Amino acid sequence: MSSSAIILGLESSCDETAAALVATDRRILAQRIAGQEEAHRPFGGVVPEIAARAHVEVLAPLISQVMNEAGMQLDQVDAIAATAGPGLIGGVMVGLVTGKALSLATGKPLIAINHLEGHALSPRLVEPELGFPYLLLLASGGHCQLLAVDGVGCYRRLATTIDDAAGEAFDKVAKILGLGFPGGPAVERAARQGDSRAVAFPRPLVGSGEPHFSFAGLKSAVLRAAEAGAHGREDLAASFQQAVVDCLIDRTRLALEAMPEATALVVAGGVASNQAIRTALGALADAQGLPFIAPPGWLCTDNAAMIAWAGAERFGLGLMGEADVAARARWPLDPDAPPARGAGVKA
Repeated sequence: MSSSAIILGLESSCDETAAALVATDRRILAQRIAGQEEAHRPFGGVVPEIAARAHVEVLAPLISQVMNEAGMQLDQVDAIAATAGPGLIGGVMVGLVTGKALSLATGKPLIAINHLEGHALSPRLVEPELGFPYLLLLASGGHCQLLAVDGVGCYRRLATTIDDAAGEAFDKVAKILGLGFPGGPAVERAARQGDSRAVAFPRPLVGSGEPHFSFAGLKSAVLRAAEAGAHGREDLAASFQQAVVDCLIDRTRLALEAMPEATALVVAGGVASNQAIRTALGALADAQGLPFIAPPGWLCTDNAAMIAWAGAERFGLGLMGEADVAARARWPLDPDAPPARGAGVKA
């Protein structure tokens, strides 16, 4: 891979608008992220129409700021990588259309990036020694999957959620407990003050041998416990978080058994910034004699550096894709994976 190629990355799949310039030698030349927490906080979750409108308003200024910070002009980049899905379709369209316009204006190639591939390859941006194949736990607000990452564009789904994703469960539990938005960090903060053994919440599918995840029943159990009023919010948060950790570890252990060729255990996605989950996964990796790779927190949540890096990986291999790609609300990394029991569109 050339050390001189520079990729402009654009991300707008949910409620973070982001732009970044990343070189193929792993230098991050500039990056900016504009969050929307205050706009969505009154609703306790992301409102797609509000998110899309905010992307329209801030993406162009963010790109200008990134170019100015790097001291570059658009015609100096080698390619433009934009998230083309999955995500909230209005937001995805804003970033992808912007990428297409810049591509047409500059004559630079457009690389349409699967947002999940951005997460899947993000550890390689900060860990040059991480080689294929590795086992990835991809845990975010919309997805909870175990993937064999065999190479760029080569993914085998070993497990997925059959209902709620882990991050989705964190957000809903935060709303149930009145902890605020965004939910994941709020639950983690409350859990630090609580007793993880206070409430005997269920561990869905743990010990069943089932490869997939399920968090809907756990979320409902938290709701019932909260309504009963026998425990404080901190104990409920801590007990819920521990149940999630136990589910993730049980299923990840099964996936490692199914993938003896794995060179490392890797975690990515917004939920990967949770320290309790990181600690438990690190202990599992140690027990299996594998390196454990967890990107820094800023690289776990949605950002454009990971999109630019996925573009850099594809650019170096000549995997450019079609310039007229359409935005997608759903875009599985492993389209050939068999449907998971009861998962429907989340399969």
